[in-house]
Amino acid sequence: MKVAVIGTGYVGLVTGTCFADMGNDVWCIDIDRDKIENLKKGIMPIYEPGLEELVRRNYREGRLRFTTDLKEGIEKALFIFIAVGTPPGEDGSADLQHVLNVASEIGKNIDNYKIIVNKSTVPVGTAERVKQEIQKELDARGLNEVEFDVVSNPEFLKEGDAIKDFMRPDRIIIGTDNVRTAELMNELYSSFYRKDDKVIAMDIPSAELTKYAANAMLATRISFMNELSVLCEAAGADIQNVRRGIGSDSRIGKDFLYAGIGYGGSCFPKDVKALIQTAREHGSESKILQSVEDVNKQQRILFVKKVVKHMGEDLEGRVFAVWGLAFKPNTDDIREAPSIDIINGLRERGASFKAYDPIAIETAKEVLGDERIEYEMQYYDVLKDADALLLLTEWHHFRKPDFEKIKMLMKTPIIFDGRNQYEPAKMKEKGFTYFCVGRVQK
Repeated sequence: MKVAVIGTGYVGLVTGTCFADMGNDVWCIDIDRDKIENLKKGIMPIYEPGLEELVRRNYREGRLRFTTDLKEGIEKALFIFIAVGTPPGEDGSADLQHVLNVASEIGKNIDNYKIIVNKSTVPVGTAERVKQEIQKELDARGLNEVEFDVVSNPEFLKEGDAIKDFMRPDRIIIGTDNVRTAELMNELYSSFYRKDDKVIAMDIPSAELTKYAANAMLATRISFMNELSVLCEAAGADIQNVRRGIGSDSRIGKDFLYAGIGYGGSCFPKDVKALIQTAREHGSESKILQSVEDVNKQQRILFVKKVVKHMGEDLEGRVFAVWGLAFKPNTDDIREAPSIDIINGLRERGASFKAYDPIAIETAKEVLGDERIEYEMQYYDVLKDADALLLLTEWHHFRKPDFEKIKMLMKTPIIFDGRNQYEPAKMKEKGFTYFCVGRVQK
């Protein structure tokens, strides 16, 4: 089948590449000429495990094309996916200017039946606004008889696992009121499931809301555990034991029940804010989600306070080693990362840093700069003469480090672990002063 994807960011590039890998002819379109030229050379604008290989192979074999010419990109396609950014506005609502601009351009360039697919995360009512924009342009061209349908097809991609999530989806949400369109969308996605029908068809508003509801639920679980972790520290309980206790309940499950320094990235913070604002616009109040957001912010502040309580309010002359800058492993995404707030909170008190991340150093530099921060390419290098280690992202190679080497390199063997990677009792045995989240050293 023939597919156009407008936007070659995280969602658009993964979507287009995975469709191409299943044998479809795909045109990926973007206004950024440098990005398109780099993609033709196999240079990725983002880091995602496995993506570069898929892009290179499908481009080489002619199924995947890159262009800045929207008319060329959509001319032969039946499906046109809109996969541009929807950043939060000042009030937290999703900024739809890019989505609506794309809709307008589509209306200026189509002259036969197309299925327009909202892949971007958008609030309830966006499909109707997209439809109106396209129709307005068609009417202006005297082509009001041209048919098209607008579908809501939200993405459910985890950074670091996006290829697997797309290729083997838990569910495929199709929001449309048109039976024929639903059948065509089902046919497009049929390559991604063999045994069970993964497609869940529903009305458009429900589909638009489902994406926000899913991310908000996961964010709620994280904030719930983080709020419990504060109680655990005060009461002498262990959040890991509590997690095992409640996670064994089949009604609850074990996923997203890990205490730490809060969620970040491009989705959870933005989508929680947007859902809160959507509720306001519809005369409702999201008390739970407001608390979810507040707890997430507070968790970073509490971590800074934990460091200050032990190291002192005046951190001038103190050097902290940092392991991990990205908001999660297997990505270079620094957006809304806890590391930003924690480093800035300590830097305001005079602290200096030597930081390491296997992927996210360049993106971190754009946000954090180089004031009082040195970036290293090897994770043991940041430890030399450090007053303490801050573990802020749970990259796999941090799980079993050489603790004797760490002690030898550091000025003092102090670890503030924001991801609960180690056992407090064992760290005490190894001679470390160890702080984590929701756990008390016995």
